[in-house]
Amino acid sequence: MSDPLGGPALPEQVRRRNTATVLRSLREDGPASRVELAARTGLARATVGTIVGALEETGVLRHHEQVRSGERGRPASRVTLAGSGPVGIGLEINVEHVAAVAVDLGGEVRLRRTRVVPSVAEASSTLVQIAREVATSLDEAGMWALGATVAVPGLIEADERTVAWTPNLPLAGAGVADAIDAVFGWQGRVRVSNDADCGALAELHHGAGRGSRHLLYLTGDVGIGAGVVADGRLMRGATGFAGEVGHLPLGAPERRCGCGRHGCWEASVGLHALMARVDVPGPGADLGTAMRTAVVVAERARSDHEVRAGIAELGRWLGRGLGVVSGVLDPGVVVLGGYFEPLGPLVLEPARAALAEVVASPAQPVPELRVGALGPEAAALGAAERAVADVLDGTTELDPGGEISRPSASVRP
Repeated sequence: MSDPLGGPALPEQVRRRNTATVLRSLREDGPASRVELAARTGLARATVGTIVGALEETGVLRHHEQVRSGERGRPASRVTLAGSGPVGIGLEINVEHVAAVAVDLGGEVRLRRTRVVPSVAEASSTLVQIAREVATSLDEAGMWALGATVAVPGLIEADERTVAWTPNLPLAGAGVADAIDAVFGWQGRVRVSNDADCGALAELHHGAGRGSRHLLYLTGDVGIGAGVVADGRLMRGATGFAGEVGHLPLGAPERRCGCGRHGCWEASVGLHALMARVDVPGPGADLGTAMRTAVVVAERARSDHEVRAGIAELGRWLGRGLGVVSGVLDPGVVVLGGYFEPLGPLVLEPARAALAEVVASPAQPVPELRVGALGPEAAALGAAERAVADVLDGTTELDPGGEISRPSASVRP
């Protein structure tokens, strides 16, 4: 076994990876005895016994039930993830709201919080406020945070702390990461991630993408963003900007985009494009958020043929663009999140038809197109999954109360 840089793995690295293997087995396949865990993981029984004992001492595991392997002898004790103790914190900051989710190692949600953002200028302070509430709630419940990830609607540098660009929020730099670090008393432990990337992980583990290894998650708002999962892992690209599809020239050539150019995909399939087609006011009016706007449009489409036709036209541009993107990425499943979710079959059916037409070769499979299942919680939930991922990958230590050291972004698997 070797480390990420290609040299021989140190004993502590081997121990972390073996511990992660046991944790993943319990998360994915359920409770097991030590003998069953050894069979599942391929680890030696003595190794499994040592790992299980250490995890029981820290409160990560608990006894589940007694099972017999035969007629004679003492029944074996099964263990399971305790559902308390270590959790990952997912935070989302957006123009209109902030949200927080805590997820344990088994993937169960242990805490949810949301707050309305009074103004764009107060978004960061509202995020800090909700983080403090989470820290207090965890302490009162006897749980402790492995780490935290903040989902941001913008471009994030490869260091996973620096916000490079957010078109609608004043968040440039590492200020968000530093502020959340300070809330929990950490240093350099908070990760910042693109909201579409987080949404992709949430749908992969908890929503419409479950069972898939290769997934494209497309989130709809004023802008269009994508999160890409390849072989079960988030793909970020060389500089961390993978998935920035909104300004690819995949839309109607005559449509002017907010960036000043013509033909951008989001100019044909973003929220403003929908409002222009169906004559519905958008965010900032009484309808509020993009999701509520889409709900109103879907309700109107029940009795208005022109609204249905407008959604269908948007769906066709959506499917055409997905055909091009899918030809490059070859996802098995495409999940539509954000404002696409309330539109459901109204946008899904024309998008499926257009996607099938664009696929270049009969030999190339058409990815399955699904509507997201998680709604506005997707980004925060996926951010929480990112916060536990390093422990489940064996790249960080499961150490309650201790400092967690991560490998640099350049060597992280």
